[in-house]
Amino acid sequence: MATASSKALDPSPGLEVQDDQTIADAYIYLLGRMLVIRQEHHDLAQAGVDYNVIKYNPLGSAEFVNPNFDVAYLEAWIAVDDRTPALLEVPEITGRYYTAQILDEWGEVIVNINERTFPSQPCGTFALVAPGSTARIPSGAARIELHSCKAKMLARVELKGDRSGAVDLQKRFTLRSLGTPAIVKPPAIPAFTNEKLLGAEIFENVDVILSSALDVSPLAAEMQHKVRAIAAVIASSPSTRAAVDSLVHAKVVPGFQEYVFTKSAPYRNHWVGGAETGNYGRDFRLRTTVNFAGIWANTTDEVIYFATTRDAAGKPLNGSHSYVMTFPGDRLPDSVVNSYWSVILVGVPDYRVVPNPANRYNLNSYSPLKHELNGSLRIAIGPKPVAGVAESNWLPAPEGKAFSLTFRTYVPKAVVKREWAPSAITMVA
Repeated sequence: MATASSKALDPSPGLEVQDDQTIADAYIYLLGRMLVIRQEHHDLAQAGVDYNVIKYNPLGSAEFVNPNFDVAYLEAWIAVDDRTPALLEVPEITGRYYTAQILDEWGEVIVNINERTFPSQPCGTFALVAPGSTARIPSGAARIELHSCKAKMLARVELKGDRSGAVDLQKRFTLRSLGTPAIVKPPAIPAFTNEKLLGAEIFENVDVILSSALDVSPLAAEMQHKVRAIAAVIASSPSTRAAVDSLVHAKVVPGFQEYVFTKSAPYRNHWVGGAETGNYGRDFRLRTTVNFAGIWANTTDEVIYFATTRDAAGKPLNGSHSYVMTFPGDRLPDSVVNSYWSVILVGVPDYRVVPNPANRYNLNSYSPLKHELNGSLRIAIGPKPVAGVAESNWLPAPEGKAFSLTFRTYVPKAVVKREWAPSAITMVA
C-alpha cells in the first residue's frame, strides 16, 4: 500500500499537493465537529429525548464521556429558528454551586448562567434566540444569542451532601419552545468509537458537515479550506485515498492520542491540565482533545480540569496495580478552590465510568476522607484497599484494565492556573 507523502498526494494537475502535517491538521480539526455530531446522534437516540426537552439525569448517570458525579445533571439540545426562540427557566439557587452551561455545535461555550456571570439576574427567564433573530421575547427575559440554530445545554447542581435538595432544584429547571422551529437533523456520519477512530472516510461529505454549524474559531476559514482540499485529493483516485488512510491510521491517530494526555496542556506531575478550555480561539487541537476525552468542558473560570493515564514513573495506569496519591498539608485540594474539587476514575479508551462492587466512582470535597496526623491527604487507587490508607480514601480501579483519572477544581483560585496540579500517583503494589 502506498504511504502518504507530498508526491503520493499529487494525483493530477489542478489539485494542491498536501503534506503530512496539512493532512493531520485537517483531520484533527474535522474530528472535533464529528465528535459533537456523534454525541448529538447518541443523545437523540435515547428514549424520550428530543429538542427543547430537558433530560433530568438520575444521580450517578450520564451518557457522555468523563462525567461528574458530584452534581445533579440536566441536559438538553436546544433548537431555534429566526422566528422561534426557546425559553429557559433557571430556579433561584443559593449556598451551592450551579451553572447552566450552553455550548455551540463545535463544543465552544456560549455562556454560563449563574450568579457569577449574571449577578443582576442569576435566575429567572432566559430567551435563547437564533443569530440575528428579531423575534419578540417575553418582557423580563434575558436575551442570549446562540452561534447557530442549535446548542447544547448542560446544567449542574452541586449535591453538597444534600442529594434530595439537589434533585428538587434540578427538576425546577424548565425549557420550552415558543413555537415549532424548523429543525435540521444532524448530518449522517460513519460509526466510530474512541478506540477505533475514522480513517480517510472522515473526509467524505465534508461540505454537509462543515455547513451544518458555524465555527467561531478565527482559524475556521483556513482550516475548512484545508479540509475541502484533502477531500478533493482523496476523491481523485483510489490509490491517493489509500495513502491518506494509511497515514491517518499509522501516524495521525496515534500522534493525536499521545497529544491528548501529554501535550494538549501543561504537564505537571504526570497530569495534563490547566489549559484554557471552553473557549479555544485558534487552538482547534485542544478543542478536539476535549471533545474526544471529556466533551462539554466548561471555561476555566468555572472549572479547571486535570487528567492522567500515567503514574509517577511515567507508566500507564492499570488496575493490576495499586497506587497512592499524597497531597502535602500545604497543597491540599480544598485550599485551591472556592467551591469544591473531585477526582473520578474512568476506563480507557472510552473514558466512561467503570462499574465496581463498592459503587464508588469518585471522591470529592464532601467525601469522608481521613487525613494523616501531619495534615496530609493520601488517596489510594487500585482493585482493593491499600494497606496503610483508610478505606474511606480508596478509589476502586478495574482489575487488569487500563484507566484514567480526571481531577476537577470548581471555581478555582488563581494558584491553579499558575502552578498547582494534583500530586503524582505512585505505584505501591
